Amino acid sequence: MGAGKSTVARLVATRLGRPHVDTDEEVERVAGRSVSAIFSAHGEAWFRVEESRVLADVLAGPPAVISVGGGAVLDPVHRVALRDAGTVVWLRARPQTLARRVGAGPDRPLLAAAAAGPAAVLARLEGERRPMYEEVAHAVIDVDDLTPVEVADRVLAVTGARTREDLS
Repeated sequence: MGAGKSTVARLVATRLGRPHVDTDEEVERVAGRSVSAIFSAHGEAWFRVEESRVLADVLAGPPAVISVGGGAVLDPVHRVALRDAGTVVWLRARPQTLARRVGAGPDRPLLAAAAAGPAAVLARLEGERRPMYEEVAHAVIDVDDLTPVEVADRVLAVTGARTREDLS
């Protein structure tokens, strides 16, 4: 949350000439409502079930650059599927950076009800999820001091992906 997954994935997809799929956006499309509305109406567990369906469909589909919500790694089946499906790059950022980027998080359900504040919640989530991110990631890019274009350049470099420009 706030690391730049969607923004960077769009940049990478454009440079590779591939489609971009954001799993949170796909859940919203399928459910016909925002992630926040899903959490409010049905809770996180319902969202995770829908996320699982979407992730399975996306991974079974044509090659794409996929931005996956940070909580998808909570499911061990997802971790195996993600790692096996392609190159996974963890865009890692300090909780303070993430908090600055997402602000109070009114559209971020895991932050919206947090009395401790976004930075504390993000630090807790990072601590809980770090081992799972490490398990899934083929590469890690620290994004704190980088622009989205710089991060996209590094993603392409660590994956060895050849852009449309490389192929011309």
